Amino acid sequence: MTKFTAQSGFTVAIDGPAAAGKGTIASAVAQAFGFAHLDTGLLYRAVGAQMLTGKDPLDAAQSLDPSALEKTNLRTAQVAEAASKVAAISDVRATLVDFQRAFARRIGGAVLDGRDIGTVICPEAEVKLFVTASPAVRAERRFAELTTRGVDTSLEKVLSDVKARDTRDQQRSTAPLMEAEDATRLDTSTLSIDEATQAAIHLVTHALRAASVSD
Repeated sequence: MTKFTAQSGFTVAIDGPAAAGKGTIASAVAQAFGFAHLDTGLLYRAVGAQMLTGKDPLDAAQSLDPSALEKTNLRTAQVAEAASKVAAISDVRATLVDFQRAFARRIGGAVLDGRDIGTVICPEAEVKLFVTASPAVRAERRFAELTTRGVDTSLEKVLSDVKARDTRDQQRSTAPLMEAEDATRLDTSTLSIDEATQAAIHLVTHALRAASVSD
């Protein structure tokens, strides 16, 4: 696919609950158009991982080194839970906002996925997607992922964790998980990875063409 080469920012904001497929879709969209990609959840996972070692969450956010996003321990269930907790701390979120916004407007285009990209971080994004799926489907996906990595758990436990995280993310006082009014909803419950990815790529292609015409 032709790469995006405009000398201005073009932002794709992808939000959604855990295990809905937004990270996979975001990565595929970034690769298809040559955009930079930021999994913003890794910012909170990196802070959460440091909190688990006893570090104050705000101190961890303020001193966060980008290299911390490359650590291999950020995908564990324990770190995911810690990330959800630190993400509910308003001072932590405020500390990480500037980094995300600067990344979003970088020359050459950017894709950011998270839970408040289209509503808080990049409300003016050229493309907004809300990727979702039923709790049962998301739990099955997460369970398969965890068991593949050798994690000893059960589908019932994973489903309970998914529902608890949904509640926490949706009810937090600062930047709760919600669908932007102008976002396109993409329900992946019955879609293959390829089908979901192609739907997102089609949407971005249309937006790029529209932006080119307006320019």
